[in-house]
Amino acid sequence: MRSEIESMLRTYETASSHQAIHALKEVLQEVTLNALSTTDFFDHATFYGGTALRIFHGLDRFSEDMDFSLIHTDASFSMQNYLESMEEGLQSYGFHMKASLKEKRKSSAVQSAFLKGDTIQHLIEFMAMEVPISGVPNNAKLSIKLEIDTQPPEGATYERRIRLLPSPYSVLLYDLPSLFAGKMHALLCRNWQNREKGRDFYDYVWYLQQGVQLNITHLEQRMRQSGHYQGKSKLTKDELLILLEHRFNRADFPLIKQDVMPFIPNPKTLELYSKEFFTSITTQYLTIK
Repeated sequence: MRSEIESMLRTYETASSHQAIHALKEVLQEVTLNALSTTDFFDHATFYGGTALRIFHGLDRFSEDMDFSLIHTDASFSMQNYLESMEEGLQSYGFHMKASLKEKRKSSAVQSAFLKGDTIQHLIEFMAMEVPISGVPNNAKLSIKLEIDTQPPEGATYERRIRLLPSPYSVLLYDLPSLFAGKMHALLCRNWQNREKGRDFYDYVWYLQQGVQLNITHLEQRMRQSGHYQGKSKLTKDELLILLEHRFNRADFPLIKQDVMPFIPNPKTLELYSKEFFTSITTQYLTIK
């Protein structure tokens, strides 16, 4: 095992198999970014979403997927071109992962890929665990999902960020106001009827805590693309506040807390979650760029 991976894993609590798997997945995400940075991927694409927020801005919750967006629409772009580079990059640090493109059942601008490997093999090699490992089935798979939007909405702005481990690399990602716009779109427009996404609410609070201004231009373009805003004029803060009020009125806060709890270090932070809480912090702290 490379010393760089040891250094990364030492920052985690790994007393249980659950904690060890969590740590491995987060390190795998960063090694995957490192591998992509050795190609021309970030000449065409940018990183965004919850995992981007965790790795580059310190969000204190686990994020399962890696979300990317092209800088400009390109129907010819294919993640297939980068699967081998990801596999080789992971292999160079001792990870045994297979990259594959998800087959589409219907036409979509979003392409999905998966990195998969044997969970027990990696726990033995990286965590020195001995079999049988409690709570881990013999056929368990480490899995990382990657998605890229090949038809990105306009209005986003970007920044370059650097990480030093597992080796120095740089990534193009949405800046914080544009990341906030993506999260706001998810909060307002995600198809949540069957299951509330508590992570959207948790991240929303984080953005307000950090004083991040919302890129409302990018939010408007996202909402127009998804059909959730069709106004003839630009989206205003007043209109947005009305949309948020409706969202908070419909929210099932017990389900929201239940959804996000496995992903955060301190469930006590959820105790105030309610319609009144979200309405109040929105009025006090939401600012527009």
